[in-house]
Amino acid sequence: MHELSLCGAIIDTVAEHAGSRRIERINLTVGHFRQVVPETLSFCWDMRVKDTELEGCELVINAVPAVIVCAACNESTRLIHPILRCGSCDSIDVTMTSGEEFLIESIDLAPAASSPT
Repeated sequence: MHELSLCGAIIDTVAEHAGSRRIERINLTVGHFRQVVPETLSFCWDMRVKDTELEGCELVINAVPAVIVCAACNESTRLIHPILRCGSCDSIDVTMTSGEEFLIESIDLAPAASSPT
């Protein structure tokens, strides 16, 4: 279950960018062919952040479909299986335009504590 180690990498990355501010939400984009099960990632996230400063931080996963564009007919095909073949003309001269992403899109931080005047 590599989702557990992915959660560790997410934690390390966001902690580096958040500084001393509390992280409230992380928006993550995961492509269909990235071999990540969103439900498993969410489960692992809850386990990793339990009893830490990130407990209660929401992990929002945007699952992106795998899509190819055919060079022969210019049609787009949404893929379920890793068969890179045009759904319209059956050509294998295709380019994947989405489905391999694994990106932290944004981090929502709690407002910075203001110092008393």
